[in-house]
Amino acid sequence: MSAHLILVDDDADLRALLSDYLVAQGYRVTAVGDGDAMLKAMEAATFDLLILDIMLPREDGLTLCRNLRVNSHLPVLMLTARGDELDRIIGLEMGADDYLPKPFNPRELLARIKSILRRAPESVKVAKARRLRFAGWELDLAAQYLLGADGVVVVLSTGEYRLLQVLAENPNRVLSRDQLMDAINGKEAAPFDRTIDVMIGRLRRRLGDDAREPLLIKTLRSSGYMLACKVEAC
Repeated sequence: MSAHLILVDDDADLRALLSDYLVAQGYRVTAVGDGDAMLKAMEAATFDLLILDIMLPREDGLTLCRNLRVNSHLPVLMLTARGDELDRIIGLEMGADDYLPKPFNPRELLARIKSILRRAPESVKVAKARRLRFAGWELDLAAQYLLGADGVVVVLSTGEYRLLQVLAENPNRVLSRDQLMDAINGKEAAPFDRTIDVMIGRLRRRLGDDAREPLLIKTLRSSGYMLACKVEAC
């Protein structure tokens, strides 16, 4: 069955345009105009990807994304009215997996959707969960969550999961920003793109790793990042 997308944008004309285009590309699309309608739709159906505009009436897209991340790993593609770097960084901080500034070509939106869905977990297809253990944590490679030593589950965004998975699968090995960007987005990092740096910061907070003197995810100046601990597969 084709992927089911939920599009949240208060511009009715744009919703109709994008819905028609994505349906023509083989996707199922539910399009709504605000956060209340989004939550009702998500109670009634299961979705594979959320396309979420920042500028919405009442609750904005950033708030909705942050609240969603409390208990869901649904991939989020954020639409921003401007290509402002601050908007992108805040969106990533709130848990978005990717962002696309308006105006955009629908074909670029399609490419971003395909890239995110390729990276999304397919836990329903995995008969037995595989896990990676490190420093008291367990990363479930099927269900896309992080389990602490206290048994508390930490829900990760798709981007956070992919980034931590790549680091955990290459322990004590320095990975460049380009390598990490390619792993999570399928593209090289632009010279001033801070996507990886922002996501590393988010992962450190989730792992309780001191950003000033990190012990787990270390920064190698001018080289990249490294998960500095032993990792066991189970």
